Amino acid sequence: MEKLTGPSWAPTPRSRQPLRLLALLALLVGAGGAAHAQTRDLATQGVPLDRVAAVVNDGVVLMSEVDAELALVTDRAKSEQAELPPENVLRHQVLDELILEEIEMQEADRDGLKVPDEALNDALQEIAQRNHMTLSQLPDALAQQGTDYTSYRDSIRRQLTLTLLRRRDVLQHIGVSSREIDLYLAHEAQHPSDAIEYNLAHILISVPEDATPDQLQQAEQRARDVYQRAKSGEDFTKLAIAYSNSETALQGGALGWRKGTELPTFLSAAILSLKPGEVSEPVRAPNGYNIVKLIGTRDSGGKVVIDQVHIRRILMRTNDLQDDATVKQKLEGIREQILHGQDFGALAQVNSQDPGSAGSGGDLGWESPEVFPPEFEKKVETLKVGEISEPFESQYGWDIVQVLGRRRVDSTDELKREHAADAIRASKADEQTELWQQRLRDEAYVEYKM
Repeated sequence: MEKLTGPSWAPTPRSRQPLRLLALLALLVGAGGAAHAQTRDLATQGVPLDRVAAVVNDGVVLMSEVDAELALVTDRAKSEQAELPPENVLRHQVLDELILEEIEMQEADRDGLKVPDEALNDALQEIAQRNHMTLSQLPDALAQQGTDYTSYRDSIRRQLTLTLLRRRDVLQHIGVSSREIDLYLAHEAQHPSDAIEYNLAHILISVPEDATPDQLQQAEQRARDVYQRAKSGEDFTKLAIAYSNSETALQGGALGWRKGTELPTFLSAAILSLKPGEVSEPVRAPNGYNIVKLIGTRDSGGKVVIDQVHIRRILMRTNDLQDDATVKQKLEGIREQILHGQDFGALAQVNSQDPGSAGSGGDLGWESPEVFPPEFEKKVETLKVGEISEPFESQYGWDIVQVLGRRRVDSTDELKREHAADAIRASKADEQTELWQQRLRDEAYVEYKM
């Protein structure tokens, strides 16, 4: 059986694979994520006792964790025929990664950041589907690979928690200016893309493989004459029929609609510089001199019309003094106050623990529902305009939300800018993540025991 792979968006420590965070948004996540998830069940291996490899603040990293991770890294390197450093060096690298993960998990615990069972089950469902099985078949498949399902489930929850923490503390704080987006879109416009299709016509003035200098000169002159006549307004179709040596000559040189990635490489730069109706200067290629007319362009995806919802929220999180039941009861009381005439926005400003929206009365503005966590999105979908939800748990804590409106909008240009912003943010993510992790590491107490 092929080794099971984890969720495509879960992060992996750098000793296993470079960290990649995206989306978006939708926008932003790393590849892999199964390595730590496949930690072997030590109890089944007869390990008699365990030792502490490092003390990390008020937690520890166990030697068994280091051994298990070292075995995974070594197995992967062998399968990929990759060369590894000496074991003592590799063991120290693995320990440093586990220390960093422990520091990050402690940070998430302090902030009450947790992954609900529903989100975890969705992730496991995705893993099962990508490995061509059902969720109910996953435990047996893992057992065949020597992996305990409970341990696997716990480690996937851990990876999801790290993703949420890094998204909150890193990605959401990476700024992208309007000018950066404009420059990105301008750059993209100069490169072929599947998003744009081009309607083209073409004239070829061919030259023999062993052409003499005189033949090359004559062909170039003929091509320039045809180009000048086309540029001055003569019918391109008639010129193609009369002069083109291409197999499309009798069709007036028509090439039809081509996606940007389907453009002939040697002609793409000339085509991208044209406006509809314009003709390129002759382009020299091995087959001769090529003249191209851009008849028109179109967005291959057409308009992008999306549903948006306008909501506001009051978020509360658990801590050492308030468990789930206490927080839920408080939100129920706040909801009753709103239903009896209290202002939602005023109560959000006082009670909400969402730093991004509390100051504006919990208002999240107009958003596509897909940007929210799955359990949040499902709850919002069930609400009518004006309705206030019962308290519910999401990966960020406990919420009550009110739907203020729904609409459908043409977001073609907006979506392009959002995708550009996501791409720019992703390009900055590695460096910013490294700086953030270094700050966490510098502020932590770490004592090596091995």
